[in-house]
Amino acid sequence: MSSEIIKQEDNKISLRIAVSPEKFEEAVNKAYHKMRSRFNIPGFRKGKAPRKIVELHYGTEIFFEEAINLSFPEAYEAALEKHDLDPVDQPQVDIEKMEKGEEVIFIADIEIMPEVLVEGYKGVEVEKVEHPVTEEAVEAALKEMQEKNARIITVEDRPVKDGDQVILDYEGSVDGELFQGGTAEKQNLEIGSGRFIPGFEEQLIGREIGQESVVTVTFPEEYQAEELAGKEAQFKVKIHEIKEKEVPELDDEFAKDVSEFDTLEELKADIRASQEAAAREGEEQELRANVIKAVTDKVAVNIPEAVIDRQIDRMMQDFSYQMTSQGISLDLYYQMTGSTEEELRERMKPDAERNVKDQMVLDEITKMEEISATEDEIEQEIEVLAKQYGQDVDKFKETAAKHDKKVFADNVTLRKTIDFLVEHATIKEKEETEQAQEAVETE
Repeated sequence: MSSEIIKQEDNKISLRIAVSPEKFEEAVNKAYHKMRSRFNIPGFRKGKAPRKIVELHYGTEIFFEEAINLSFPEAYEAALEKHDLDPVDQPQVDIEKMEKGEEVIFIADIEIMPEVLVEGYKGVEVEKVEHPVTEEAVEAALKEMQEKNARIITVEDRPVKDGDQVILDYEGSVDGELFQGGTAEKQNLEIGSGRFIPGFEEQLIGREIGQESVVTVTFPEEYQAEELAGKEAQFKVKIHEIKEKEVPELDDEFAKDVSEFDTLEELKADIRASQEAAAREGEEQELRANVIKAVTDKVAVNIPEAVIDRQIDRMMQDFSYQMTSQGISLDLYYQMTGSTEEELRERMKPDAERNVKDQMVLDEITKMEEISATEDEIEQEIEVLAKQYGQDVDKFKETAAKHDKKVFADNVTLRKTIDFLVEHATIKEKEETEQAQEAVETE
């Protein structure tokens, strides 16, 4: 087998690949043994006719197509290795020459990743925005804890008010005709949650237990059920129960009940410390993302569509997993949002392009700076991941040893490359309030 590059324009390459007569004859013979059971020739049991007899009946080329399928992949892989090529998609293949007893010649058109010219990646200027923890944020966290520890109690001596939970029956109609999905019994609804059509929940305020009444609303123009969009509907409503939240007082007793602290002030201090730690981590992640963006924005590169499509495929898989974990299939998601798979993929495309470009640029800088992961760093990475997943470290290492450690090495190398860029960046620190003021001034 031999090969040569006969044409190259940017990242598009044409390869001429030759398979020797001997190699192709081996492939033809393999094809015969693979296919012979299909042939039923008089005088021979099915599948037992010699190759020459089959070729006499069907022509000498009868096994060529399968022989090509058998011989080309090996020759193609050898050509890629010889010329150190990494194609981004399957090749477009034509047969230039194929005659019995002579070498078979293929022309394979492939697309490879374009070269990435990375310059000026040291010393990029970025802003590190500080996000100070406010008293309002601490109070909001306390409020959330208070809500989580609230009791739901049944009330019978007053009408519905905002924030109540009600158990109700309803029957909806448009122009006097009941519509699908508009009728239910003993439904639980929190007033003010916005779960129902705009205006529905508000009209229940002031209604009494056992009272039957009518609520009139208009469906939004963009409502998912097109036959109801923009139409006025009447709902016959009957309330069976009214429940309200009874939240505990925010005091020292509350702190003792929900935490290991004895006083409310100690609990608030702990909340603040946790929020500050989260804010510092968020600031660091935001800084690293800004550094990467500042570096990659300096680079112009035409990314092959096949590479972008593969990235979108991965993003679609992740999105599908997220939806499934919430009990929502992709088909149901499309119905709920009135969108299609093609529209979702198109929305993902800009992020996919950004992700691919970021990875290409970071990979190139990794090579240029000769950044790599040591064995000790890989071991530490495995230990950290084992703890994150709640796995026994030794067992996790044992499992990792049975597989390629490249994924762990890649994690370390990527992190070290970003560390390198951050260390060599010019960073200006700025508070969140200062950034917000500048945004207002530019409007």
